[in-house]
Amino acid sequence: MERFKQKQMNQNENEADSAINGHFDGRVKIPGWSAGGAAGTPSTAPSSSVMESWREERTRSLEDNEMSLPSIAAAYTTILRGLGEDPQRQGLLKTPWRAATAMQFFTKGYQEKIIDVLNDAIFDEDHDEMVIVKDIDMFSMCEHHLVPIFGRVRIIVLPSLSTTFTSCFLFCTRIVEIYSRRLQVQERLTKQIAVAITEALQPAGVGVVIEATHMCMVMRGVQKMNSKTVTSTMLGVFREDPKTRDEFLTLIRS
Repeated sequence: MERFKQKQMNQNENEADSAINGHFDGRVKIPGWSAGGAAGTPSTAPSSSVMESWREERTRSLEDNEMSLPSIAAAYTTILRGLGEDPQRQGLLKTPWRAATAMQFFTKGYQEKIIDVLNDAIFDEDHDEMVIVKDIDMFSMCEHHLVPIFGRVRIIVLPSLSTTFTSCFLFCTRIVEIYSRRLQVQERLTKQIAVAITEALQPAGVGVVIEATHMCMVMRGVQKMNSKTVTSTMLGVFREDPKTRDEFLTLIRS
């Protein structure tokens, strides 16, 4: 029985190490925050290698795009035939290449790194009040059905004494673009944005709210035209301090 419990604990630890912010080994860990508990149980400080992993993530290059384009186009040709269409008719002759190029653009976040957008957005500023960036347009692709997710993102950042400040609007919008231009589920996207901002800027707190429409719910499935999904992630003081969290929720809704 004890051996079974130990095996189960080890399995849970391995699952907790799954990647959040890309395709690297080990979840990005934030000092003072544990993803395992809703109450925000403090976690042990992560190693520097894990803390810096987000800087290196990139799983696709421009060269990869050129090499994979023919095979993606061929796959779309197969899909057209499977749907009962004739890929050789005039209106569909170039469709596989157009669709392949479009899909590469829709998922271009795989070929971008956060460190690239951070480098040209840094400046020194003595500011310790909340910074709110609202209504950032977001376009993504549902990883379950490969149909669009679109909506708006609201981000609030509370700087700390050690915060590396950036042009917050520029940086936040670029972070949203990097992670939304991938195959996603909204819950993961919300957390990835919050974790990336926390790791890059080391603020006292970060809050992210996404309100989005899922075409997999509008065009198929329940087919509810006006349905929207709202997700949120709060880290640092927004997660730990009820008063600060209430202020965040008030500001984000105004």
